[in-house]
Amino acid sequence: MSHSHVFEKLIDSYIDDNVGIAEGFLNTGLASRLRTNLERLYKSNALNHAGTGNQSSVTHDKLVRSDKIYWLDKSHNDAVENEFFLVMDDFIRYLNETCFTGITGYEFHYAMYEKGSFYKRHVDRFRNDDSRLFSMITYLNPDWSEGDGGELCIYHADHKQQISPIDGKSIFFRSSDLEHEVLLTHVPRMSITGWLKR
Repeated sequence: MSHSHVFEKLIDSYIDDNVGIAEGFLNTGLASRLRTNLERLYKSNALNHAGTGNQSSVTHDKLVRSDKIYWLDKSHNDAVENEFFLVMDDFIRYLNETCFTGITGYEFHYAMYEKGSFYKRHVDRFRNDDSRLFSMITYLNPDWSEGDGGELCIYHADHKQQISPIDGKSIFFRSSDLEHEVLLTHVPRMSITGWLKR
């Protein structure tokens, strides 16, 4: 499937239900290389415990979230990270041209949820900063199966939606609108999580 078709699927499903979902947003080769990168960083203890809030009010409460993260950055000049950034640049260009969203930047991090990890119900936009417009999660779990846990649970006004963290799948929603949580995972769960910003 071409990138533009995957982008269309993500946007169309977002328009239908306020949550965009696209299988194969990352091709299997890139997803595999990103997963290898994440596993290497994890083994070398490069990941940090994630906090909540932003720079002025960050807190680290493992009863709220217990994942570990590593920020992606173009200054790393990492070939695999740069390959991911090229996909995101293409998506943002497509999104701005077709939906006039006015996205001007993004930030992404690797996320590793070890066995027994979770992230309680929350909204992604900070109280003191409204620059995060859309939240985006792309999964790196090729062997996920029912019973492994770690689903994304999204709270709509009239129903809950559970999304399996399957390899290459991407999720897209407005950061200020939908409360969500990562359910307890029974196996290591990997993703790239971030925000499209203005």
